[in-house]
This record gives sequence, C-alpha cells and structure tokens, in this order.
Amino acid sequence: MSFIKNIAVKYNSHPIYNFKFALVCSSSLLFSASYNMLIPELPAYLSSLGGAKYIGLIIALFTLTAGISRPFSGRITDTVGRVPVMVFGALVCVLCGVLYPVLNTVAGFLILRLLHGFSTGFKPTATSAYVADITPQRAWGEAIGMQSLFYSTGMAVGPAVGSFIKMNYSYSTLFYISSACAFLSMLIILNMKETLSPKKKFTWSLLKISRRDIIAIEVLPAGLVTFLCYASYGVMLTLIPDWTTHIGIANKGLFFIVFTISSLLIRFIAGKASDKYGRTVVITLGLVVLSVAVVVIGLATSHLLFIVGAILYGVGMGGLTPSLNAWTIDMSRPEARGKAMATMYIALEAGIGIGALFSGWYYQSTINHIPHAFYASSVLAIIGLIYMLRRNTSAVNK
Repeated sequence: MSFIKNIAVKYNSHPIYNFKFALVCSSSLLFSASYNMLIPELPAYLSSLGGAKYIGLIIALFTLTAGISRPFSGRITDTVGRVPVMVFGALVCVLCGVLYPVLNTVAGFLILRLLHGFSTGFKPTATSAYVADITPQRAWGEAIGMQSLFYSTGMAVGPAVGSFIKMNYSYSTLFYISSACAFLSMLIILNMKETLSPKKKFTWSLLKISRRDIIAIEVLPAGLVTFLCYASYGVMLTLIPDWTTHIGIANKGLFFIVFTISSLLIRFIAGKASDKYGRTVVITLGLVVLSVAVVVIGLATSHLLFIVGAILYGVGMGGLTPSLNAWTIDMSRPEARGKAMATMYIALEAGIGIGALFSGWYYQSTINHIPHAFYASSVLAIIGLIYMLRRNTSAVNK
C-alpha cells in the first residue's frame, strides 16, 4: 500500500501530469482525429465530384485560411483567453463535417475546405499557449512533447478509421463521424478553466490587425525551420494516398498509422531531451533523419521500403515538432505568447500549403512525378539543416 501511495504522491506532484493537462491532451486527440480521418479519402471524393484537377487545393486551401487566421487567433488568445479560441476552432470542425455531404459540388467542397482551415488556425495556437501556462518553464519541452503525442495519436488513428469507415459505409458517414469527434473535443474544452489573466471581453476591434500583430520577430528562426520541415508534410498529405495505391497497399491510411506510431515515443523522448540538451541539438538531428526519410519514401518500390520510410519520417518529425514548439516558446515574450505561437503556425501552414500546392500542380496524375516531389522536400530539409549548423557555429564562436 505504501508503494502505491508513493506512486500517487509522485504522480500528483509532477509538474505536468494532472487533470487539467489530461483534458488538454484528450481534446487534442479528438480534434486531430476529426479532420485527419478525412485526408486519405478526400482526393477520391473530390474526383468523384468531377474535380480531379483540383486535388492540390485540398490541403492548400485548408492551410491558406489556417495561416491567414493565425494573427487573429494569436491576438484573441492573448486578450480574450485560451479557452474561447480553442472552442471556436473545434466548432468549425463540427460545422464543416456536417456540411460536406450537403454542399456536394466541386465549388461547395472547395469552399468548405477553405472554411475548414479556420479550425487549425485557432485551436492549436491557443492549445500551445494553454499548455505553456499550466506547465513550469523547465518542463515545457516534455509537456509539449506529451500533448503533441496525443495530437499525433489522432493523426494516426484518424486516417486509419477514416479509410475503414469509407470502405465499409459511405462518405456521408465519414463526414458525420468526423463532426462528432470534433463535438466531443469541444465539450471537453468547455470544462477547462481559463488560464489568461487579466482577460478582456471580445470586441470587433480586436479583429483590426496591424503589421505588429502579424509576426513575432523574435521567433522567426523557429518559424523558418518549421516552414522548411513542414513543406514535406504538405507533399505527403497530397501524394501519399496515390503513392500508397501505386505500391499496392489497399488502406490509404497505412502510411499515417506507421508514421505516427513511430513518432509517439520519439516525441516524448525528444521533448525531454530538448529540455536537457537544448532545442537546437534535437532539431538538428531531426532534420538529418527527415532529409533521409523522404528520399527513402520516394525510392520505395516495395511494402517494406515504404514502411521503413514511414518509420523514419515519424522519427524525424516526431523529434522536430515538440522541440520547435518549445524553442518558439523559449524565444517568445510572456505577454505575447499567443502571437509567438501564431507566428510559428503561420510558418507551419505556409510550409504545408506550398508543399501541397506545388506537389499537386507538378503531379498532374503522372505517378512518376511523385518521387521528384519527395526529393525536392528533402532538399528543403537539408537547407534547414545547413541553417541550424551555421547558427550553432555562430553561437559557439561568440
């Protein structure tokens, strides 16, 4: 009994693991699953509507509004509060999931993809600020690593569940279940206590954004590396479904399952490692693995090599994500934490969007073009690696 009591005391005294943090993680998992379960099936769905030539816009439109909304979500997060911004982001997912079966034309679909992007433009920004608020600075890397682990679990479970639903039921069922997951995520958020103090009431004047409200200059180094990393993710989201089919794998969500599972433990370890050894060390190693991973995926002609590439990609991105988030918070000012996270997410969405747009444009349903897009994303990761090495060298020389 004393042993169990000691464990309980240690658990309750841990700077991260408490009920409030559990709510954040649960909401993140459901929110991530809600929109990621759609991704593997959207190219085929758009094609069935007669919009095959617009496949590159599926991710690009989503990330466009996500990026545009970041300055607004950052400002509202720093003034009105973290919880209202998270609720709004989840609510957008709820509504879009319900409307996809209703607006079943190419134009209607593309409009919804544009609107759907507001969800990730708002919720992750406020979630990151909330996690930083409830966690001691010495454990930011570990906390963000754990929260992103749950988010990544949603990324893994979502596509697999989405493909299963589509294979056994229908697109409409898939959209409604997506909406239901987002609704549960929103219910959890409504029971969370606000951490911002003092806070203001929402007024329309808060939506008047000046140039100073768009970018937090102090976190641009993290933003640049984030952009270079996540361009590859935009390529993956756009081309992996067709590349999976070409290789002969029926479940289009397999890549996302393997990639995310491999990133789960790495995210937790990387977060703690970045707290102990420094953000730049972990980020540099992550860039090395990422640059190799996308080349392996492009070279994949068998199931085994494809899965190896997915594992490496998960390890690379799993190491980078919590470290980049924590690095952003390290460089941010406490009173502008929302703006800092918004800046980082603007870079993230820009990377995903540009990667998706250009890979979709280049692909043009020519399967031999897909590896070239993967190789190009490896080049971007190498540029990020060179930047980090030069930055580290400059810091040592000083």
